[in-house]
Order: sequence, then structure tokens, then C-alpha cells
Amino acid sequence: MSTSNTRDRILDALQDILISDGYSSVTLELVARTAEVSKGGLLYHFPSKAAMMVGLMERIRALAEEEFREAVVSEEGVVRYFLRTSLPQSTAESELYWAVIAALRSKEDIPPEAAEMVKGLFDRWGELLHAELTDPVLAETIRLAGDGMYMSSIAGLGQPDPELTRQVMERLAEASDEVRRQR
Repeated sequence: MSTSNTRDRILDALQDILISDGYSSVTLELVARTAEVSKGGLLYHFPSKAAMMVGLMERIRALAEEEFREAVVSEEGVVRYFLRTSLPQSTAESELYWAVIAALRSKEDIPPEAAEMVKGLFDRWGELLHAELTDPVLAETIRLAGDGMYMSSIAGLGQPDPELTRQVMERLAEASDEVRRQR
């Protein structure tokens, strides 16, 4: 079995446990058992529960970096890409981010770098929006609207009418067209 395959299985197991049972249920033993690796094999890759969380945040950051690259080069532009992806694309994505945010909020032995990675993802979208638009107020309005839609969705809060949401996103995108920097 390859090292990266074992590492991925451990992170997959951690993710599944976070989603199903929450961070307080995560133990090295449970993750090892769920990943079907020995505890020594787990410790080879992640010497602590905190290290596993950093590993999971690194995985999430790598996926987000790909999204950032796609947004920048996409025909639709950063604003439309950001708004389109401001609603989770799957239940698994929604559950994962909610579990991660809940874990970070619990303040249980989570290393500061894990929280900084998540904060950095949200900050990066803001940077990209501000770079694309000449109007910083509109860029920030779009960021806040997108973040609000995302957080509301993953928290399971009431969602506005889908048609109204589409209209809000379209109005923001149209307004952004007027102040979009030339590429």
C-alpha cells in the first residue's frame, strides 16, 4: 500500500468521523480502526489528533486553490464563479465544512494553523473579488453575500426562495460587470 494512499485513507476516515460524530469523538484509535490501518501506521503520518486536523485543512486548502485557479481563468470571471459556488455543491461538502467549522469553534486542542488555513480560504476569495472589481464596496458586498449564503446553507438555516436567490446573484453579477477590470 502506498504512503499517499494510507494518508488519504486516514484523512477520509477523519472526515467521516467528523461528519458523523463531531470532533469530540475523534480519537487516534477510532481513526486508525476506521481507516483500517494500525495505530503505528497512523502515527507515522500524523503524530497527534491536531496533526490530523492540519492534514485535513491542507487537503481542503489544496482543493480550494484549484477552485481559485479555475475562477481566475474562467470565462465567467471570479464574481460569477464565486457566486455560483457560494452554495455547497453536495451534502458531503456541506457536512464536511460544517464539521470543520464546528471543530475549530470547539477550541479543543486544534492548532492555530488549522484555523488560519480556513480563515485564509475565506480571505482569498475576498482578495480575488477585490482584484477583479474596481469598486471595493461592491466586491465586499459580493463577498459577504456569498459567505452568508454558504454559511447559512452549511448550518442548515432557512434558505430563501431559490428563484429569489438566483435573482440576487444575477443582480450582483450584473453590477459587477460594470466595474470589472479588464484582463
